[in-house]
Amino acid sequence: MKTTAAILVETGRPLEIDQLEVPALKPGQVLVEIKFSGVCHTQILEARGHRGKDNFLPHCLGHEGAGVILEIGPAVSRVKTGDRVLLSWIKGPGMDIPGTVYGWKGKSVNAGAIATFSQLAVISENRTTKLPENIEFAHGALMGCAVPTGLGAVFNNAEPKPGQSLAVFGAGGVGLCAIAGAAIAGCTPVIAVDINPQKFEAARAAGATHCVNPSEGDLLQQLNKLCPQGLDFAIEATGRPEIMEKALQAVRPLSGAAVLIGNAHFGENLSLDPRQFNAGKQLRGSWGGGTVPERDFPRYFSLLSAGRLNLDLLSATRYALSDANRALDDLESGKVLRPLLDMQLSM
Repeated sequence: MKTTAAILVETGRPLEIDQLEVPALKPGQVLVEIKFSGVCHTQILEARGHRGKDNFLPHCLGHEGAGVILEIGPAVSRVKTGDRVLLSWIKGPGMDIPGTVYGWKGKSVNAGAIATFSQLAVISENRTTKLPENIEFAHGALMGCAVPTGLGAVFNNAEPKPGQSLAVFGAGGVGLCAIAGAAIAGCTPVIAVDINPQKFEAARAAGATHCVNPSEGDLLQQLNKLCPQGLDFAIEATGRPEIMEKALQAVRPLSGAAVLIGNAHFGENLSLDPRQFNAGKQLRGSWGGGTVPERDFPRYFSLLSAGRLNLDLLSATRYALSDANRALDDLESGKVLRPLLDMQLSM
């Protein structure tokens, strides 16, 4: 059996779109017909070589998607053939199988426990979650990373109370989900911070009450006009160390907290003034928004079904798998918020 996939052969070079030989399933693995795959900044970091030395080349990419299970391997118990599933890099219950190896022109192509830039994909059981019938596949794909990271950063890492202030630094796909989470949590004001004003319409639609552009003046002064005592919470979703520093500076003394969810380039470091911590501020890390799939995905489904989470903002821009390189370029340039690879589009 063969599948078409986007393959990272060498960092700094375009992905190669070609056919791979699908291996037999190991115990704990499932074969999924991918309907949609999200495209995340993590794939940009991988493809451009910004995550340090890559010891697994050539390899497949993609860590959020949705599709239908075509086949299950031995010992799989949580899902069955024909199930609609979302696919996420965040580990859930079930067998944890680190990865698989595809065949390609007599060579091996590595894949982790999840890789979604392909029409068919071998996935570890614990990266699958059943997708309710009323959730469309395009929205389900976003549930794999953007939604749990953004919403979870608010619900699980920040845990604001209604009426507390929150700013999101970076209004891309994950940032918009964090903005939506802040609005759902009852935060006020909810502030979107971005240097690209074209993102502000989507930010307001997600729930932002104010939008701040750092290029229009001193960022901290602009935020202080809205929250003179400082922010209760800041969510950093840019991956830029200098913005991480600003996020911590922007929160209030004694009780303010900044949550970092952006991924910096390999080798970059964060320089902090220790007096920020002497003032009682907190800096919190985040691993997928602290999302626990079996606990949190049902909540995210409910919010989407109830109309409180608008994923149409992120699912409108779709690319064929053959255009995976253009999707990466458009995401990197800020032209789009969250590209989706639609496997049903012609190759």
